[in-house]
Amino acid sequence: MTWYETAIQILLIGLANGAIIALVALGYTLVYGIIELINFAHGDVFMLGTMMSLTMMTWVPSLLGVRRASQIPEPLIPLLVIGTLLVAMVACALLNMTIERLAYRPLRRAPRLAPLISAIGVSFILVNLGLHWKGASPVDFPSPHPSLNTDIFRDILRITTPIFFTVKDLFVILLAAPLMIGLSLFVTRTRLGKAMRATAQDREAAAMMGIDINQTIALTFLLGGALAGAAGLIFGLYNNTAWYLQGFRGGLLAFTAAVLGGVGNLQGAFLGGLLIGVIAAASDFLFDPRWTQAVVFGMLILILVFKPTGLLGEATPERA
Repeated sequence: MTWYETAIQILLIGLANGAIIALVALGYTLVYGIIELINFAHGDVFMLGTMMSLTMMTWVPSLLGVRRASQIPEPLIPLLVIGTLLVAMVACALLNMTIERLAYRPLRRAPRLAPLISAIGVSFILVNLGLHWKGASPVDFPSPHPSLNTDIFRDILRITTPIFFTVKDLFVILLAAPLMIGLSLFVTRTRLGKAMRATAQDREAAAMMGIDINQTIALTFLLGGALAGAAGLIFGLYNNTAWYLQGFRGGLLAFTAAVLGGVGNLQGAFLGGLLIGVIAAASDFLFDPRWTQAVVFGMLILILVFKPTGLLGEATPERA
């Protein structure tokens, strides 16, 4: 494999993994942009999204009288994937909104450390929920169809190349990109999105203008949870595994992506996720996977030393 083929392979793998990180990072940056809270439980909401998707992928085939998702009639497989995606997004959205209502809203006027400790406590609760749900060991996530592992270059395009890029990699990118675009359009073009931006800039002034602050913050958690649920399904399909501790590493990388791109900046969070995915893939390939986290956080420190607000700048409230 030549150097440019290696670079393309690293880029393709990094973009697929980075897209998953970016979806989780969007939830972090949404919440921080509105109430300046680091929601440490968000990574575990993402983990439960994978668990919910796994349950759907095993429960629906059993209802149809088959053992595996791949044994379902082909016309029904897209319906299974879309249905699982919707269930995971709705379940995680409602879970995230419930967490905000019970654990964060009563502490909104408390010292900033109180909701932070509450977020850590909620994280432990969700981790133990995942532990009791699927057990302590990683479990297999069934692939709905063998064609997801088909190599696009060799098997579909008939191009002889050492570069490996599967339908599953393309699926991850094509699903994550519209979600990011749709979120950006929602925040910038809709009335509720404008209410979210107004609340982020000045909560008291927004309330005086008739904006329901509690409803707006709940909507923010709802959107963040929905994205985490989508990321949970994508993670399971891409890695074919689910584990109750996956939310810790995934959440840590996602939070790093949000900081790297600029906390509160949606485009920055997505860019940060893709960049971390590419750098992690390069570290895995060129060095050793055991060094990957050190490389990622070393890069974060280096960038923040020269640009403390992140690559695209932190979305801070505008003050007169």
